[in-house]
Amino acid sequence: MTALRIAGLHASVDGHEILRGIDLDVESGRVDVIMGPNGSGKSTLANVVMGHPAYTVTAGEITLDGESILGRPTHERAAQGLFHVMQYPTEVPGVRLVQVLTEAFAARGEHVDETVVERLRAEAAQVHLDPELLGRALNVDFSGGEKKRLETVQLAVLSPAITILDEIDSGLDVDALRDVAQRIEALTKERSLGVLAITHYARLLDELHADRIHVLMDGRIVRTGGPELAKELEATGYEGIAAELGIELIAAEEARRAGQEAGRGVAMDVEGPMTQGL
Repeated sequence: MTALRIAGLHASVDGHEILRGIDLDVESGRVDVIMGPNGSGKSTLANVVMGHPAYTVTAGEITLDGESILGRPTHERAAQGLFHVMQYPTEVPGVRLVQVLTEAFAARGEHVDETVVERLRAEAAQVHLDPELLGRALNVDFSGGEKKRLETVQLAVLSPAITILDEIDSGLDVDALRDVAQRIEALTKERSLGVLAITHYARLLDELHADRIHVLMDGRIVRTGGPELAKELEATGYEGIAAELGIELIAAEEARRAGQEAGRGVAMDVEGPMTQGL
């Protein structure tokens, strides 16, 4: 069993503290879901776990199977078994998926043989992705649904231990959401994939069934529960919990904007698909 453990994690960007003490465990074969309003720190958490250089960890620890990954570059974290599906996958002109996968497997000390194309086509069929897109430059002129389907294909072929899904449901229609979520859930059973899914909305959970749901607000996990917690959020909204805990959501949104500004201009090879799947 693989375990990603986050303990007492504080992180900032451009002098603004965004994460204020996160404690979270993600394990093989389990689906943990982070829900929260804009500005709560959800995407920051994903970026910090993957080692995005725009963010500074000021306290706490992140370990994978008991070994600290803090201070390690993104490609090393990925080679150890982490995979980040970003909300907005990057277009990479002139680079094909097979080239990306070849580098990714090489980083793990593995060789890509002739069966990789067969595996890609098989996984594309699982999520109803046009196989002709597999030979095109990565994500170039893809629709939002095609990008997320292709991310899922990469996830399945690379078979990491833990994946972080940063709003994978963003921009997807009903069919694409179903195809992507059902394939990821199947991987939790077929290969004991551990999932940390970040989302605003409960609709993702109609297809990707959560074992635990965590509510993230103002940089902290303020509540944890089972699938019933998502139904409570649908009924009461985030404002109800924020009011109960005395959290000012506007202040959190300002921190989020500061984080976005600081993250702009980072080179594509730091945050793009070549590093997320290595």
